[in-house]
Amino acid sequence: MEQYNRDTNQYFEGILQLRNPNGIVIDFINKQVANKGGVFISKRVKVINGLDLYFSSQKFLQNLGRKLQKVFGGELKISKKLFTKKRMTSRLVYRINVLFRLPTVKKGDTVRIRGEDFEILGMGRKVIGRSKETGKKEVLEYEELP
Repeated sequence: MEQYNRDTNQYFEGILQLRNPNGIVIDFINKQVANKGGVFISKRVKVINGLDLYFSSQKFLQNLGRKLQKVFGGELKISKKLFTKKRMTSRLVYRINVLFRLPTVKKGDTVRIRGEDFEILGMGRKVIGRSKETGKKEVLEYEELP
């Protein structure tokens, strides 16, 4: 029986969809992969406004997505899709997609949203901004950012 080698095949368990990436983010990802044994990127695909990376480990990919959001801020979405059902065990096998969209603005920037100027105070799962007119803090969505 032939031994299956995941390193030499196009094997992957999930896709990291990077949007608006910069060199710092890509270097961070490469260092994380190099530090983790047994995890590899099987394919890199350039898309219109980013990069898709195919990873060999779902768990590593989810943790990497959370680290990216914690370190760089930005939008993170994790979704799963049914890939197959194992014949022997009837176990469902999923592949995951992790979307990480690096924001075009950073902490301290002033942006115009809904006809109002906001100063960006922080970025995590949501964006926190302070209105220049009223001085009130508001929670903003990433979709609202220019």
